[in-house]
Amino acid sequence: MATSGNASPLVSPSQSLQPKQSEGALSQAPLRPSAPPPLSRARAIGLVATCTTAMVVNVSNSTAISISLPMIGRNINIPQDQLQWLLSAYALSSGCLLLFFGRLADLHGRKKAFILGMLTQLVFAVGCGFASSGITLDVLRGFQGLGAAAAIPSALGCLAHSFPPSRARTIAFSTFAAGAPVGGAFGIIVGGVVTQLSDDHWRGTFFMAAGLSALTLIGGLVSMSPDKVDWEADRRVDWIGAALVTAGLVLIVFVLGQGQIAPQQWRTPYIIASLVIGWEHHLEKAYGDPSRPKSIWTPPPLMKLSLWARAKGRVAVVLAIAFLNWAGFLSWSLWAQLYYQNYLGLTAIRTMVRFIPMFITGILCNFFVALVVARLPLVMFVVSGTLITAGAAMLFALINPSATYWAFGFPSTVLIVFGADFVYSAGTIFLAKIANHGEHSVVGALFQTMTQIGTAFGLTITTIVFDRVVSSESAKLGVTLNPEASNAPAAADLKGYRAAQWTAAAFPLLAAILAALFLRGVGIVGHDRRRSERKSDETIAVLHHSQETAREKPVVAESLA
Repeated sequence: MATSGNASPLVSPSQSLQPKQSEGALSQAPLRPSAPPPLSRARAIGLVATCTTAMVVNVSNSTAISISLPMIGRNINIPQDQLQWLLSAYALSSGCLLLFFGRLADLHGRKKAFILGMLTQLVFAVGCGFASSGITLDVLRGFQGLGAAAAIPSALGCLAHSFPPSRARTIAFSTFAAGAPVGGAFGIIVGGVVTQLSDDHWRGTFFMAAGLSALTLIGGLVSMSPDKVDWEADRRVDWIGAALVTAGLVLIVFVLGQGQIAPQQWRTPYIIASLVIGWEHHLEKAYGDPSRPKSIWTPPPLMKLSLWARAKGRVAVVLAIAFLNWAGFLSWSLWAQLYYQNYLGLTAIRTMVRFIPMFITGILCNFFVALVVARLPLVMFVVSGTLITAGAAMLFALINPSATYWAFGFPSTVLIVFGADFVYSAGTIFLAKIANHGEHSVVGALFQTMTQIGTAFGLTITTIVFDRVVSSESAKLGVTLNPEASNAPAAADLKGYRAAQWTAAAFPLLAAILAALFLRGVGIVGHDRRRSERKSDETIAVLHHSQETAREKPVVAESLA
């Protein structure tokens, strides 16, 4: 579109849609590299499929194992109250290092980080399949989570870099987001079949994960473009920040699980958290001061604290919502499986069949998001999705063991994935729009960190609630529980499962309240070509009028994000 007159505009339309910066910031900011060349249709499909499969592998590494927990506990003598660490070890190791690996991916190449991550998952999944003790399995699960920490932010960064704002990006991110609920259902379904039919029972779930990781690794080698590293960027790594973040996150969740037996330790995580915030704030100020000489003590911060305040603080709200929604979603999944297997005594396959509706709903929800995310505001997706997820957990909390599956279990399973689909799809698209150049993997890592830590937090809190309710109800019935709580009365167990589900429902309910209060002004986050063209026309008109009236001052339109 041409402008009238001979004078060229002082600010291009693409610049006008970027967030306002000060003159000093504009003068110091490095020039953005040219846009990546467009992908062929086949390569674009292959890239989206590979990244989505990586998400399926990541989530199924939790859900496929969770359906095997009762069998694992009986086979290698793990107490029931310690089984959740097989899930939390994976969530902790991946969640604690997502930011670090996201930063490395942005600096040294996203394809390299993705390939290394999938190779790590492959190797340690095989190792888990041969583990013979609970401690060994916990440790190997922790190392397996390192692969997810490298692969997932790299996959998000590849998608954001390869697909500029367009309908193709909307479809790519919606498809990638579908990997979370689809991976959850896929892990439960396939994990149940493998657990039931393989010779070594639960070990087959780890070998299945290794096979999927190998396929994804090959897909990454074929579909991802070679890395183009920006050698002019400051490529120093904030090792101190990485160590503080990792230590703080691990300690926070560990104390949540052990605080009831070591109450003096509840204060410790806040000390580490304060150190993390102080150090990252110090690095951000030092890095933004051009007069300050470079030093090994002042590398670019692992994560700019100002990122949380972008879009008038709504980035922090979206991240908090992701944390809460995943705390509820994965907690529902764990306690629903344990209810079916431990309380009702169903086999792994009969339990698996009850989760098939979740797989179908996950696909349909993301298809819906891809169609309408460019037409509906973010708040509608988040509020509706989290409320439906909360309702699903409440429905399971009211379950009647003597009632048919179709009365409580089926509708709860159908509804539980709405929050995961809507929040992940719309949330990642929103964050991709506010991310600066060179931040896509870090921003994606931050979002994924919140979901992973939310998972560990939800599992820990609901486990504490379950244990205390079962203990209290057993005492009322005159039963003294053994260390494994295997002699708990059925009535006490039922109340424990219901209490855990009520707790799971509280997380997405709180997320819905946050969204309704703080996300009303965000608007539509999906890309719509007609709306973008109309805004570009308006921007050019404003710029041209500004040139006629005040040529010495360029006009920079503030982004609505």
